[in-house]
Amino acid sequence: MSQPDRYDVIIAGAGMAGATFALAAAQGGLKVVLVDPQPFSVQLAPTFDGRSTAIAFSTFRMLDALGVGAGLRPNACRMDHILVTDGRRPGAASRPAASAFLRFDAEEIGDRTDGEPLGYLVENRHIRSALAEAILAAGIEVRAPAAVQTVVAGPARTTVTLADGGTLEAPLVVGAEGRGSRVRQQAGIDVTGWGYGQSGVVATVSLGRDHGNVAHEYFLPAGPFAILPLTEQRASLVWTETTRRAEALKACSDAAFHAHLMRRFGDFMENVSVVGPRFVYPLSLQLADKLTAPRTALIGDAAHAVHPVAGQGLNMGLKDAAALAEVLVEAMRLGEDIGSEIVLDRYARWRRFDNTALAAGFDGFVRLFSNDLPPVRLARDLGMAAVNRIPVLRRAFMHEAGGASGDLPRLLRGEPV
Repeated sequence: MSQPDRYDVIIAGAGMAGATFALAAAQGGLKVVLVDPQPFSVQLAPTFDGRSTAIAFSTFRMLDALGVGAGLRPNACRMDHILVTDGRRPGAASRPAASAFLRFDAEEIGDRTDGEPLGYLVENRHIRSALAEAILAAGIEVRAPAAVQTVVAGPARTTVTLADGGTLEAPLVVGAEGRGSRVRQQAGIDVTGWGYGQSGVVATVSLGRDHGNVAHEYFLPAGPFAILPLTEQRASLVWTETTRRAEALKACSDAAFHAHLMRRFGDFMENVSVVGPRFVYPLSLQLADKLTAPRTALIGDAAHAVHPVAGQGLNMGLKDAAALAEVLVEAMRLGEDIGSEIVLDRYARWRRFDNTALAAGFDGFVRLFSNDLPPVRLARDLGMAAVNRIPVLRRAFMHEAGGASGDLPRLLRGEPV
């Protein structure tokens, strides 16, 4: 029988969270391997992931520190302003905002961020491509396509058996394969969660005039409607509807989709045309009961999958990656067993509260703004108007959204791990 291949860390999942963690861990001197059932070439195809991501300014510092930021910047659109509006009727985005709105401007916190924007909007396909290029340049081993079959944690090492019969060994395995994480299942970690009965319809549109680097989040009773600025005078639309309506929108003709879109979009950006395919993603909340198990750690959607209402899902996952890499590299330099319970508990304590609090906050936000009862609407509109008039609260929200608050890992401060 052949001997298993040995590493410091086995990473299941070569998506955005897994690949970023691999770069961070390798930067710190750990020998890692990425395992994914999809070849890299499939993940880079334009039809694989039609979404765009709002990358917080602190998260972009991390990508710069890992050597990925330079490759992303040509495809990253600054988000200098965010306008959040509450309303009842479609098409209202084209009408002047009433008192029920929030406006966030990057210049308001520019003295503390060195002029950085609130974030950057980047299409996921460009993020995946930049990460893949960096992975190959760093010489990180990638096994794809290869599926994790079993994970057995021993007293000193974990053995991972692949679907093709190959075996890998390491002191630690990291689950980064998303909501259906095989590593999480094999570790016996349960999840808590529920669906929202909603799906996000995602499409890219070409605009008739410049978007001014403004991101719009417009709340309708059926769910939020986001207009997110992209490069080349385009925008990414995230249109929340009931799952039944979302599937109908995906299946309808281009002309019918455009007609429905204009009812929501109005004349807001002039001469709107849809470019590329449409995508539909079911929306739900899923939170792992634990972030760690014997010789196992979870990051990204394997640990927490949240509603995209605040655009923070990937930022949460990359903060996991930064924190775990920092904990493991420090432990390795001290001569500790990086897969031991005492080391993994440092990571869990660091990230548990932040992840749980954010997931609960996003869930409450969705429920609050998907409720059209008059007393609820009045209360939230008064709250939005109050926050909009209190600069210190606005700045606190912007720092939180930018990922610049709390106990930040070194990478999110722009420092190497």
